[in-house]
Amino acid sequence: MPRIPLPSSRDELDEAQRKVWDSVVSGPRGQVIGPLRAAIHNAELAGRWSALGESLRFSTSLDKRLSELAICVTGRRWSSQVEWFVHAATAAKVGVSAAVLDAIREGRAPAFDKRDEAVVYEFARTLQEDGRVPDAIYDEARTLFGVKGVVELTALVGYYTMVSMTLNAHGVPLPEGEAEPLVPPPSGLFTLAPLP
Repeated sequence: MPRIPLPSSRDELDEAQRKVWDSVVSGPRGQVIGPLRAAIHNAELAGRWSALGESLRFSTSLDKRLSELAICVTGRRWSSQVEWFVHAATAAKVGVSAAVLDAIREGRAPAFDKRDEAVVYEFARTLQEDGRVPDAIYDEARTLFGVKGVVELTALVGYYTMVSMTLNAHGVPLPEGEAEPLVPPPSGLFTLAPLP
């Protein structure tokens, strides 16, 4: 149940909010959903939020499969039901295996066939667990993705942490009729399993 009003049409908005709505609808998202429905209460914030999100989701140098994997790791870390619901489906469509997604959803260490996915998982997992990335993982990520890619990966994790927290804090609901895909942790934060 949402904790704040979540506009579902532009008719509910003031002029500044309508400009943001129109910009989002005409962009790559095509609709105002998820955290933007909460952020739009501050039109300036929502406009900047949307621009950053579009850049990170649609315009990075990272392979879409790797971006979506990082987003899924982040959504699971924060037990963000909406984040997981949206991005696990997208991750599956762009090539992340069902076995990897199931392991992440359940908190088990995934078995990766692709080294770049293992590096993204560990990078995102350790950054969120410790606030840092171990040198060995960072160096491998930089070798695989370059300086630009490792900067983008870090920004993806940070941005989708903000998205997850916004969805959770304001109670942004799943689409009607959808069951929660994640089991919340019994207490505290969900801890993802490190790779062996």
